[in-house]
Amino acid sequence: MSVTLQKGPVRTRGSSGADPVNREDAVAHPAQTHGPVPVAPAGDRTRYADDVYTWVQEQVALLRAGRVDALDLDNIAEELSDVGSEQYDKLESAIEVLLAHVLKWDHQLERRSRSWSLTIAEQRVRIDRQLRRNPGLKSRSVEAVAEGYRLGRLRAAREMKRSPKTLPTECPYTWDDILNRPFEFEADR
Repeated sequence: MSVTLQKGPVRTRGSSGADPVNREDAVAHPAQTHGPVPVAPAGDRTRYADDVYTWVQEQVALLRAGRVDALDLDNIAEELSDVGSEQYDKLESAIEVLLAHVLKWDHQLERRSRSWSLTIAEQRVRIDRQLRRNPGLKSRSVEAVAEGYRLGRLRAAREMKRSPKTLPTECPYTWDDILNRPFEFEADR
């Protein structure tokens, strides 16, 4: 698949040193085309700091046109790094929510609910999905549990209306507990 570029308003971009291409301005839109793909001259391209969406479309068009020399490599590297961080953050967030509910389950026996049990089950699905989609995150699971527990402990304490000091400082749960320990609401047994 190649890209058709559509004219849009002229944008200003800082000096990138890239050679201009025969085109006033460009926004990439996926479509079937034949022949070379025109790309905006370097001076007319969108600055990353001004409009990330348009910048991404232009970078995609440059990449697909084989214009690696004209790419904004520093910002592309930063964006790729952010994508990886977002995947880790999703894993850590699911662990945080799960551990907050496990702490509540273990420290407020009289308040256990189907909602807590289902939230734990939901977060396990989210953890499993993140690890299947991003197998490289498995190597960071210990770190994700430690960070997720720090936040989950605070969340649980707030929701239980008690001091965080009343909950373990370090995560008392193994990876197997996190993924497999049964949490069934009594009425659902």
